[in-house]
Amino acid sequence: MGPADTGLGSWPSRRARISPHRTALVQADRTLTYAGLAHRVDRLAAALTRLGVRRGDRVAYLGVNDITVFETLFATALCGAIFVPLNHRLSGVEIGYMLADCGASLLVHSADADELVAAAGALPRVLRTSEFDAEINTEIAAGGEPPAAGVTFDDPCLLLYTSGTTGKPKAAVLTHGNLTWNTVNQLAHFDVLSTDRALCIAPLFHCVGLGQITLPTLFKGGSVEPVAKFDPGVILARIEQAGITGFSAVPTMLQMMCQDPSWDTTDLSSLTCVLYGGSPVQERVARAWLDRGVRLLQGYGMTEASPGVSMGTHDGTPEHPLSAGVPHFFTDMAALGHDERATPFGAEPAELLVRGPNVFAGYWNRPQESLDSFIDGEWFRSGDVVRVDDGWTHVVDRVKDLIISGGENVYPAEVEAVIVQLDEVESCAVVGVPDERWGEVGVAYVVTRTDLSESALRSHLEANLARYKVPRHLCFVDTLPRNATGKIRRVELRAMAARSFAPVEGAE
Repeated sequence: MGPADTGLGSWPSRRARISPHRTALVQADRTLTYAGLAHRVDRLAAALTRLGVRRGDRVAYLGVNDITVFETLFATALCGAIFVPLNHRLSGVEIGYMLADCGASLLVHSADADELVAAAGALPRVLRTSEFDAEINTEIAAGGEPPAAGVTFDDPCLLLYTSGTTGKPKAAVLTHGNLTWNTVNQLAHFDVLSTDRALCIAPLFHCVGLGQITLPTLFKGGSVEPVAKFDPGVILARIEQAGITGFSAVPTMLQMMCQDPSWDTTDLSSLTCVLYGGSPVQERVARAWLDRGVRLLQGYGMTEASPGVSMGTHDGTPEHPLSAGVPHFFTDMAALGHDERATPFGAEPAELLVRGPNVFAGYWNRPQESLDSFIDGEWFRSGDVVRVDDGWTHVVDRVKDLIISGGENVYPAEVEAVIVQLDEVESCAVVGVPDERWGEVGVAYVVTRTDLSESALRSHLEANLARYKVPRHLCFVDTLPRNATGKIRRVELRAMAARSFAPVEGAE
């Protein structure tokens, strides 16, 4: 985040005045204090200005989690420019699309992205992170001053591309105010201390990597350690070795860690808070962490909310292990009523509407989509169906994932929750496929841990669900297609189901 008004210096500079000698960032054999970070950010911002970066320009970043991501983010903000972290797991064609879509004037990338950059096609000006020291030294020798662009809470800070599970990805515009208020919401919900040491294992091109734990810890003056590649055994070892106090993750990461051979012997006593979100977690995974004494909190959010909307509480999570908690302090939730207006939640699930100072400014260069995503100009349509019980939020499903079979609503997430009750099941996903008689029927794709027969699975479903909710087709597969953040790519499963089970027009 940049300065809130002209002439007062960048965010790292302000933090450096409070706790200059504390460690801000650490990675392998490299450590940066807050004073050191502020110094490098100032000089890097001056270098970016010399390279032609101006207020409002987009500076893209491509590479794995690294200290240089933070240096580029803060330096870009100090210039009054907009930071665009890109998904390094994409193809060159996809990266080329995003660079063109955001109109980046500069691409910063680390060595691990060399081949991807070469495959991206037409490029803006390029700066490798290995050149940072030389650029910074040039600014020191020249005695140049960092730019004094100054920003307000309403100025854009970040473009985050949505995961793109359907169609072309689009960039959500997050302002300095959005990121600041999300940080305040986090700090109001759980304790972060200046002595905390957090791991940043979720990718920094994703809202969970930046907004959850990471920026709140830096805001408080704690230490953040970015991790380039997720390895469950390595992460567990690092928690014990470094006395890690917290991290944020997606459920797949939590599942992989509690299934690692070192899980039972790793000392997790230093952990004070582990946040997760992005998709539902299986109850046995949540219980595995809670049973180890880890203060696990599920959050619900989205890129467009920077990302936090709701989160569990330490007091209530043991009784509500699968709930996404209660709304953040400065965030409001409402249900979409039948009259297309915001209304309080009742007994029935409804599409969730969200408003608050953390909610984004719209989609980059998509004015109509931005307008259509809000009700009454203030309530963002989440696209998620939610029910609220005694104030606690439960995400039922995506509106677009709803299956209407014989006139009845079937929520895939409800069916999936019943399937994963079986110990033999590793993961699953349910999608709809057209059916001549019922309109749509369900297709369940199931990854098993041990042997499971179709008849046993069907018997379990029929014992726990209304008959119309039981998928017509049960398919055992080795893996489920996922995007870079671990979310299941349902568009691929729908295409697979259509090829296998959809009725052929004209067939008898």
